[in-house]
Amino acid sequence: MNLFKKQPQINFMDKRQIAMVVSGFLLVSAIILLIVRGINFGIDFTGGTLVEVGYPEAVELSEVRGHLEGAGYGDAIVQQFGTPRDILVRLAPRVGVSDKTLSNDVFKTLNTESGAELELRRVEFVGPQVGDELTEDGGLAMLYALIAISIYVMLRFEWRFSIGALIALVHDVVITIGLFSLLQMEFDLPVLAALLAVIGYSLNDTIVVYDRIRENFRKMRKGSPQQIIDTSLNQTLSRTLVTSLTTMLVLLALFFLGGEIIHGFAFALLVGVIVGTYSSIFLASVAVLMLGINKEDLMPVKKEGAKIDDMP
Repeated sequence: MNLFKKQPQINFMDKRQIAMVVSGFLLVSAIILLIVRGINFGIDFTGGTLVEVGYPEAVELSEVRGHLEGAGYGDAIVQQFGTPRDILVRLAPRVGVSDKTLSNDVFKTLNTESGAELELRRVEFVGPQVGDELTEDGGLAMLYALIAISIYVMLRFEWRFSIGALIALVHDVVITIGLFSLLQMEFDLPVLAALLAVIGYSLNDTIVVYDRIRENFRKMRKGSPQQIIDTSLNQTLSRTLVTSLTTMLVLLALFFLGGEIIHGFAFALLVGVIVGTYSSIFLASVAVLMLGINKEDLMPVKKEGAKIDDMP
């Protein structure tokens, strides 16, 4: 599917200075936000208590929050879980109060205030030590993913492409996390999974662009590196936009219709797709150009004894 009747002729590389300024501003802003405001870690990372309650009929979240706030649990996070009759309550640890006492008190409050017989479906406790381990393991997971991706791109293409891909991926992850810090949205395990998915999505988009750049460097006899990269970006632009738009349609449906429990997951992916599409066009390719890529770097290695005409 093509969005354009004929191939566009956009001079992307002429706008690279603007792109670098925009990316630099977003990165610095995200880092400042992370330092000043920090991340609103969920119970998965901080530890706490999770209580799942079943109501006999559909209940409004605002009503449940009001009952908990009246009992002194105004900081509780209330979400629907599956159906409007299933409620999930997340509570941060409280000094001097055991997890069992906390969960029993919450259920007793809801049971009394609702005026109906509720069902205690599930109670889970996440200790601070487990939360610390998840934070460390999650950070290491992203670090290992970035290192493995850098090695893969370097072996498949060339070291300049590896650096360009790494810059783009770090850019996407930092900006996405920075937006969570700005909005103080809860950062939990589904959001971490979304960040890892963003890394994979952004890399896939970048690899498609890099494949076309390498192909054109070998095929096009005339043209500067900047012109060849512009041509490659224009050739893949339709594919990039179609992939991003169709992915965003699914994520928008998840965000608005999937329920509150996956809002963070869908939001992180939405931001990641938008930023990843931008970075694969303007950042990854610009980095390769600024590192001085040329035709000699991408020409196939001539086998010993082979004639030039035999080269692919």
